[in-house]
Amino acid sequence: MNPVVGIDVSKGESEGFIFLERNKSLGKSFRFLHTFDGIQSLISRLQEVESLTERRPTIVLESTGHYHLGLVAALQKQAYKIIILNPLIPQRARKSKLRKVKTDAEDAKHLAELYYKEELKPTPLKQNEQAELRFLSRQHEMITHAYVQAQLNFQSILDQLFPLYSNLFGQLFSKTALQVLRKYSTPEQVLLSDLEEITRTISSSCNRSSSWATKKAEDIVTAAKNSLMTNSSNHSQIISLRLMIDLLMEYQTHLSHLEREIQVIATTMEDYHLLCSIPGIGHKLAATIIAEIGDVTTFEHAKKLVAFAGIDPSVFSSGKFTATRNRITKRGSTRLRRALYLAVLCGIRGAARNTRIRAFYDKKRLEGKPHRVALIACTNKLLHIIFAMLTRSVPYCSA
Repeated sequence: MNPVVGIDVSKGESEGFIFLERNKSLGKSFRFLHTFDGIQSLISRLQEVESLTERRPTIVLESTGHYHLGLVAALQKQAYKIIILNPLIPQRARKSKLRKVKTDAEDAKHLAELYYKEELKPTPLKQNEQAELRFLSRQHEMITHAYVQAQLNFQSILDQLFPLYSNLFGQLFSKTALQVLRKYSTPEQVLLSDLEEITRTISSSCNRSSSWATKKAEDIVTAAKNSLMTNSSNHSQIISLRLMIDLLMEYQTHLSHLEREIQVIATTMEDYHLLCSIPGIGHKLAATIIAEIGDVTTFEHAKKLVAFAGIDPSVFSSGKFTATRNRITKRGSTRLRRALYLAVLCGIRGAARNTRIRAFYDKKRLEGKPHRVALIACTNKLLHIIFAMLTRSVPYCSA
């Protein structure tokens, strides 16, 4: 016998269906909660199946973002073989049926049936370092997105209160610029303060010389004098500006902490150092790429890794018609695709130029390819290079 259990995962609970062998089910579907008692009841059912068939059942479920992670971790501790499917696979097979039925019980049964119909490979156990690096990288991405939105909101408020302040510091979102602005949020507040007091505020928040702090204080006073005076600054805007400053500084602290943790984990991985040898790929991009690819040995060849990144060209052909303009599928990892795209941009534009990728880009442009099409072609080539480097454990070679 070849037992399998299909599990349709949802938030907080799941539906399961058991086949002892092909076309031979064990009772009806069953539901269990994602609690200690619920998982124990599932394990009891799995042990019952094992006693009936004298084989450990295989677990088949869909990737659900994060709802399935706790369940997978609990089952992996019990050494069960687990197959995690891309949702597109069961969706495609479900559409082949004549009847349109969509229930949790039917989905669980359908997942179990797929095990017998298709050649499904078990999902390999992720190493702790790779799992932690992926989690930290995605947290960093999420906080960075929120940080950018906060910057835009901050800028819109600043343009209403003190627009000339934006050009006073080389980096508007530096610690010094934000702390000074928090204390002197409007031109009126600057003009009501003493120059020496503003200088002391600047000096206390940076490690620059006293002459630099004095010059910067004079620039702030000059900007305040040249600003449009309303004499009725909106109090709510001042409160919002200071809240946004606190939020920006908090985001900066969180991002710095995450970057340190990512660096600590990434530096212990050989693949990370290999990727850092590629011109255009820095520490952040290397950590993101490694986190999203995971174990490169799970990909039999480079084309499968390209498909995983979603940069493989779609194909459309019917009868005598064959499409000549094919877009990339974009069905893979969005984060990996974005990181590779940024790596190509840095490689062809940056000071540390990637000569191989730049030459390939110029070749595509001479062939008449548009800029974006040439960039995607370079992304595809870069991923082939990365696959070869990781599988052979060799650093980048520019020749």
